[in-house]
Amino acid sequence: MKTRIIAKSRRAGFTALELLVAVAMVSVLASIAYPSFRAQVDRTRRADAIAALISVQMAQERWRANQPGYGSLAEIGVAPVSSAGHYTIAVTTAAASNYELLASAQGAQLHDTECRHLRLSVSGANFAYASGPDPSVTNPAPINRRCWSL
Repeated sequence: MKTRIIAKSRRAGFTALELLVAVAMVSVLASIAYPSFRAQVDRTRRADAIAALISVQMAQERWRANQPGYGSLAEIGVAPVSSAGHYTIAVTTAAASNYELLASAQGAQLHDTECRHLRLSVSGANFAYASGPDPSVTNPAPINRRCWSL
């Protein structure tokens, strides 16, 4: 009778090899899923920059309705950081008929190397969108579209 109890207790539970195989499988699945998850987080944070740029654009148009030209962030009353704090916002050019806005990643969003900087240029009724890993925003068109798409 004692042999049956011992035999049953040895069969209940996992062996170290089974546990090692399970951990290995979970590790492989996690290594496949993490880059996709990270890309989605970066894309969501980019939406914060795009929303901030659109907000500055609207403030610029309100300012221009009463002034002879476009203004700086201080003049139009907009904060230099996006609402979630993932991007700094700057007016790089402000003239009578055109302006340029630049959103630059900061903090954890610096991980988003291809789309680290987003530029919105407005000249009259023409808009130009650009992106890049540095402030020169020189991404080719396919990457640029991916950076600006939500």
